[in-house]
Amino acid sequence: MPVSAEPAADDRLREEVRLLGGLLGEVIRDEGGQDLYDRIEAVRVASVGYHRHAGARGSAELERLLSDLSLDDAVGLAHGFAVFSLLANVAEDRAGKRRARSQTAEGARPDTPEGSLARLAQAGRSVEDARTLLSEALISPVLTAHPSEVRRKSVIDRIAAVSDLLDACDRDDLACAPEVMVNGLRRQTVILWATRLVRTTGLVVQDEIDTVVSFLERVFLKVAPEQLIDWRRRLNAPDLKPFIRIGAWVGGDRDGNPNVDAAALRAAFATPAKAVLRHYLEAVNTLGAELSLSGSLAAVSPALQALAASSGDGSPHRADEPYRRALSQIYARLSATHPLLTGETAPRPAPFAAPPYDGPDAFRDDLAILQDSLVASHGAVFADDGLSRLIATVDVFGFHMATLDLRQNSDVHARVVGHLLRVAGVCPDYAALDEEARIALLSAELAAPRLLFSPYEDYDPEVLKERAILQAAAEALRTFGPQAIRTHIVSKTDAASDLLEVYLLLKEVGLYRHDDPATCPIQAAPLFETIDDLRAARPTLTRLLQEPSALAVARARGVQEVMIGYSDSNKDGSYLTSTWELHEASRALLSVTEAVGVRLQLFHGRGGAVGRGGGSSFAGVISQPTGTVAGRIRITEQGEVIANKYGEPDVARRNLDALTAGTLIASLAPPPDEAMTAKHGATASALSVASMAAYRALVYETPGFVDYFRAATPINEIAELKIGSRPTSRTASTAIEDLRAIPWVLSWSQSRVMLPGWFGFGSAVQGRDMEELRAMAADWPFFRTLLQNMEMIMAKSDMTIARRYAGLVPDQALAASIFGALRAEWDRTRDAVLAITGQSDLLGGQPELDRLIRLRMPYVEPLNHVQIELIRRRRSGDDDPRVREGILLTINGVAAGLRNSG
Repeated sequence: MPVSAEPAADDRLREEVRLLGGLLGEVIRDEGGQDLYDRIEAVRVASVGYHRHAGARGSAELERLLSDLSLDDAVGLAHGFAVFSLLANVAEDRAGKRRARSQTAEGARPDTPEGSLARLAQAGRSVEDARTLLSEALISPVLTAHPSEVRRKSVIDRIAAVSDLLDACDRDDLACAPEVMVNGLRRQTVILWATRLVRTTGLVVQDEIDTVVSFLERVFLKVAPEQLIDWRRRLNAPDLKPFIRIGAWVGGDRDGNPNVDAAALRAAFATPAKAVLRHYLEAVNTLGAELSLSGSLAAVSPALQALAASSGDGSPHRADEPYRRALSQIYARLSATHPLLTGETAPRPAPFAAPPYDGPDAFRDDLAILQDSLVASHGAVFADDGLSRLIATVDVFGFHMATLDLRQNSDVHARVVGHLLRVAGVCPDYAALDEEARIALLSAELAAPRLLFSPYEDYDPEVLKERAILQAAAEALRTFGPQAIRTHIVSKTDAASDLLEVYLLLKEVGLYRHDDPATCPIQAAPLFETIDDLRAARPTLTRLLQEPSALAVARARGVQEVMIGYSDSNKDGSYLTSTWELHEASRALLSVTEAVGVRLQLFHGRGGAVGRGGGSSFAGVISQPTGTVAGRIRITEQGEVIANKYGEPDVARRNLDALTAGTLIASLAPPPDEAMTAKHGATASALSVASMAAYRALVYETPGFVDYFRAATPINEIAELKIGSRPTSRTASTAIEDLRAIPWVLSWSQSRVMLPGWFGFGSAVQGRDMEELRAMAADWPFFRTLLQNMEMIMAKSDMTIARRYAGLVPDQALAASIFGALRAEWDRTRDAVLAITGQSDLLGGQPELDRLIRLRMPYVEPLNHVQIELIRRRRSGDDDPRVREGILLTINGVAAGLRNSG
């Protein structure tokens, strides 16, 4: 496939794109035929012409080519451009890795370990300060199943294989011999071309669990322990506790997903346990092959001698090999643990019986006996080896691998609690009580020793299902330990009673004790999502922490966790308003927790797209209000972001280090957010009000807007994508309020409007003091990050293509009116951004990103044009399954090309 002449970020990137594109072109000719190849090239050229000559001159040839396409050609064309987008992403990711290495070599960047420690030193902070902070820190990327990843796992695996082949050249492996590498790349390209890019059947929860575990097993098991060891070395802190804790939602998040039940929750623990135990068994077996030290030639500690003596290994060949005998016993105990945690026999059972471990700490203690003996007898060469890496892995992952969150909607809790109270004869109509009456009733029940549930009564299925899930959670805590589940998130929190209901339900399964609430292993955490929720966050949390039950749990843990949602607040009120209200809510929540003597632990519900909180994680962390990080932060990673940020070890390590660096700087050397808020907060607030007014006037108050949205975007077609186990809308309603934020953002991304990432800003800054706005952009990380994110998403938007999507609207008068409003606001926002930044073009201050986007767009734009044509055919009544397949392929390809589309 020919390559655009647009300048690349570096010569190597251009060479790799040409190589991969050329190989794909050969495969298309061989597998699809010369005619398909020629049609793909013709559409690409016409697409570029349309972009350069918008209007009749540019559109005539493109319209002719698209209307003449047979269905087979349309599907083949969509498939070809989608595959190229995937391959181009490989080259781009590798260019990013090279650029990061080069920048680190030239001077430590602040988002690296070296750069963050240097930044701390400049601020008068010591290595001891960093060591103290990280010793009590929690930095947790949380992998969720929110459906914006349109790629199948098989496709992700093939992309990883292509990347591995190219990486071999960087290592000068034998595989880098030109003919060997090209043949390997061609083989993978053929497989990728012949692999279905879209799913034909819907996902179930187990599929999502398997996908998350594949990342945990393939990437995090390697990267997280290595990062911990590196930071221990840098800080001279060999006993530094793990501060990176990988979290997960899959199997525990039942909000709006009827498919998550007790069985799913058990699978969410059994599946990762199987992966991590298999890893441990292989590592112990490898150590057994290596540590052949003889007791007659090497001194061993008494503890090691005792461990070896207790082994059931009776082999005479290992009689004088204490380390091997000890490892045989460790292996046997792990093997016995496997069926208890997974329900399956270990893949390679031990040759003799041994008692199972009762938890990962006992396993670690045995490993530590070996390491202590080796170091004491033979020195520091055994302090940093395979055994030490295995110990670090156990420190990070235990037997559970990832800490699972529970999540449910407050409405469900209220119904379940109300039903339990009614059947128990405590309260006939809980729903009719006002907030203070609810709190009084819940507090009394939390203080009472009796339970509400009776095995002799009849209950609604919803009650039985929720109780079964919490029983499974209690079982998981007993089996895997306190790190297995730490938090129960309550969606749609708008009152303190929403959290007390959770504690009452936890009491029903023995997790909350009326006589000692501080021992409750799960904390109820509010999720404030909408603009109104965020504005009410302070009084809600204040009232919650006035209750002895909730306060006891918070004080025992030392923190009160609060989740804040980016997606729904954005859908509710615009990107600018959402960002500002999140900033202000965070500051308000900090004042509440400080008043009662506990720390605030914010959980940021971010997505990949800017409209859902996306952008640089490092910039996002250091732009948080002063004091709101303090060594503890959790961030959702979801959809396509998981593969983009954690799809391979080098990239994952860079992202984990960036989160760590951002946490250190935000906690110990924070930018002047408080001073900037005091100086410019009134202006930011006024901008927020104006932005929300402009946004809501369009989205919620313009007659016909919903009709325009559903016709001028592929929202209905996205609903058919098999990318998640939950529906796209919370109800059967077509209202914007009921639509989930992910398909809302993904739809606007596909149509290249990107509305959630910028709309309202241009109207908000009209008539404002530009000098103040320039000062805000220069001195205030919060505002600078907001502008940079808007620039990036606007650079990926294309109003010329968006105009073609508007042509899908049956009522062309409505289309002209609403598209005109969109275009006018886009122009205002672009002009405002350029006026504030002093640039002549978007991304003028980020030339590398600008070149990367320009390189990619010529292969995304044809997909948009094919998508429009196929949507038009389908909506005109063509129900051929290939039309649907082609549309879904274009959605896949556009999402891959844009990268952070949903």
